[in-house]
Amino acid sequence: MDNKLTVYNSKSRKKEVFEPINPGHAGMYVCGPTVYNEVHLGNVRTFVSFDVIFRYLKYLGYKVRYVRNITDVGHLTDDTEEDKILKRAKLEQLEPMELVQKYSNMFHEMMNIFNNQSPDVEPRATGHLIEQIEMVQEICDNGFAYEQNGSVYFDTLKYNEKYKNYGKLSGRKIEELFTETREDLKNQEEKRHASDFAIWMKANDEHIMKWNSPWSVGFPGWHLECSVMSTKYLGETFDIHGGGNDLKFPHHENEIAQNVGARGVEPAKYWLHANMLLMNGRKMSKSDGNTISPYELFSGDSPHVSKGYTPMAIRFFMLQSHYRSTLDLTDLAMQGAEKGFKKLMEAASELKKMEYTGNESITEHDKNINDILDSMVEDMNDDFNTPKAIADSFELVNYINKLKDKHMTFDEISKSTFEKMKTTFLTFVYDIFGFCDESAGQDNSQFSGMVELLITIRNGARNNKDWATSDLIRDKLLDLGIQLKDSKEGTSWSKS
Repeated sequence: MDNKLTVYNSKSRKKEVFEPINPGHAGMYVCGPTVYNEVHLGNVRTFVSFDVIFRYLKYLGYKVRYVRNITDVGHLTDDTEEDKILKRAKLEQLEPMELVQKYSNMFHEMMNIFNNQSPDVEPRATGHLIEQIEMVQEICDNGFAYEQNGSVYFDTLKYNEKYKNYGKLSGRKIEELFTETREDLKNQEEKRHASDFAIWMKANDEHIMKWNSPWSVGFPGWHLECSVMSTKYLGETFDIHGGGNDLKFPHHENEIAQNVGARGVEPAKYWLHANMLLMNGRKMSKSDGNTISPYELFSGDSPHVSKGYTPMAIRFFMLQSHYRSTLDLTDLAMQGAEKGFKKLMEAASELKKMEYTGNESITEHDKNINDILDSMVEDMNDDFNTPKAIADSFELVNYINKLKDKHMTFDEISKSTFEKMKTTFLTFVYDIFGFCDESAGQDNSQFSGMVELLITIRNGARNNKDWATSDLIRDKLLDLGIQLKDSKEGTSWSKS
């Protein structure tokens, strides 16, 4: 396969020709959600980006194995803070695994709403405790970890003495980490160096999610799960490891250290990172009100937007920016994306209905159209440059509209060029960009998924006695012609 795909490798900080470890195959691991809350738009942007990468690798002919994990234990914001899932479970008065299932379902519903394809494997951290304990033991046996009071810490200084690569991915230096570590961490006295991190934590008596290990009854460190699950399903070294930019340090940096410390090899050949989503030029923040949830963006129930926007218009907006660039969400930008998406899909709908009726003549239009089609592939081969590929696709929209409006006849292009345009344009719109026809109405899976997600959010509001939110969702759905019916068995819906 003649493959000219280049990807930007965060580790080397340059574009590299993509050369998979096994020709014709591609293994990709993407860090999935920590399922303790509703997925936010920044997460959606990351998963949409890697969905397009997944789709394009398949378009190029690769047999892709896409692995995306579910974090359901061990995610701490520092080494002593309570597990996020436990903290939320107590708040919602649910069992931890009940909470995990609730937010996993909501996550999957949101991915369906945005038309993201499912990964080939979606492992959970709690399903791989044995392998995680085994990796901790391997790291200990190789001399790169130490035990203190039942907890096990990765020894970054000892590791760096041998491999001299800790911090290479993120650009951090071990010496700088003293100033970046909180001085009031309870376990700081246990650690030999501020950059050391827990790979196994001893649990206190109140901790619910805990397991037996050679060191203590406890739970694994957050970074450990991805080291274990990525290599279990993709091999000790695989092609692509992806995630959000915020995961470079410490998560991905520590993954590399764990894998090398245990097995002597780095896990991934190429590291790809999606950049952050801003709003109104600033980082999203709940504390200052500069935030919006996917539901609020769908419904328009937010002071930051003048109306609601469909999931595909939002997906279009996200793909108008390169995945490595920051993306600024504004109401004006969303209005422009909505218009652009509508224009693109109208052209796709017209093109699907067209049949060639010309006389096989070849004109200058043939060269122009073929140049645009080749350019779209070149754009995507250039580190998945969706904004440029979308811009090129709009040049084809002009040709499609000319044919539709009879401002151009089929005699002015050859049949082979028309057929190539039809096949390639529709493949990019539906199979690579991942758009779908929202005009299909209320029977499509995206609409149904959105309704189910809103019902799940409403049920959560009802459980928390948040009647205002519950009534708002019910009334908004009613405005859309969706009637909700509450019963002992749950909430059902129908179109009125």
